[in-house]
Amino acid sequence: MPDENAMTGGELNEPISMRDFTERLPGVVFQFHRDHHGHMHFPYLAGSGTGLPGIDRDALSQDARHMLDRLDEEDYPRVMAAIERSARWRIPIATKFRIRLSSQRCCWVALRAQPEDATTGVLWYGLMIDITEQMAEEARLRRLSDTDDLTGLANRRRLMTRLDEEIARSNRHGSPLSLMLIDLDHFKRINDTWGHLQGDQVLAEFATICQQLLREEDVVGRLGGEEFAVILPLTPLVASRPLAERLRRAIAEHNFGIDAGQVTASIGLAEYRLGEPRDTLIDRADRSLYAAKHQGRNRVVSR
Repeated sequence: MPDENAMTGGELNEPISMRDFTERLPGVVFQFHRDHHGHMHFPYLAGSGTGLPGIDRDALSQDARHMLDRLDEEDYPRVMAAIERSARWRIPIATKFRIRLSSQRCCWVALRAQPEDATTGVLWYGLMIDITEQMAEEARLRRLSDTDDLTGLANRRRLMTRLDEEIARSNRHGSPLSLMLIDLDHFKRINDTWGHLQGDQVLAEFATICQQLLREEDVVGRLGGEEFAVILPLTPLVASRPLAERLRRAIAEHNFGIDAGQVTASIGLAEYRLGEPRDTLIDRADRSLYAAKHQGRNRVVSR
């Protein structure tokens, strides 16, 4: 029996078969079957997306593991749980995941599928679409919303979010946590003497020093102006003070392109106390910073 015409082709009066139509779709139309013993396969696959590396129609028609085994290791448990929930409750699947195309590349895929009963198990009808570009754009926008334009560090909003996360982890596991507040000394004088462009360059170079000196797990960000903060996860006060001293010394010794010794930093430290509000921790670190300035600047004070 010939395929029914889906619609006209490139010419308005040129018929196109349903098979040709589905093959031209920008994605994958599929049937996915899981039998009563748990074996999974794709009885039907069509669409331009079947040309992606890792999608072999013949192999997948026999065993879905040829594709499932290429799921990103973080996504695999979530996808399998979604399949299980859908099979048990006959609810649609709506998820997204990454498929490894090679050792260096992966693509993001959005999946939607509707289950129905079959005599041998459960049969899904669905659609998969490559959303790699969309996910990359979303990641770029998140970076912009979380990042200070001048320094490239986390902005205040991102800092507060991360501090809340680390406080929750500290309360949950009883792990240490310290907070460092940094203020560049007499920064207004730098702007007034050498100009705001030079002041911006000082801030950018300060950010680079922090990224080079601090640990990968530390979170450094700009609170505003010449004020910065560093979240030090899993770090008690006794360990955070030497780190703060190294940072203070590196700033004082760095050549910022202006007169030597003109850029220094005052640093205040506080260790989180289990159960205290976030603002209380910030206030204690801020009082340490104030004490450092009051005692002559270019120093570290902790409490």
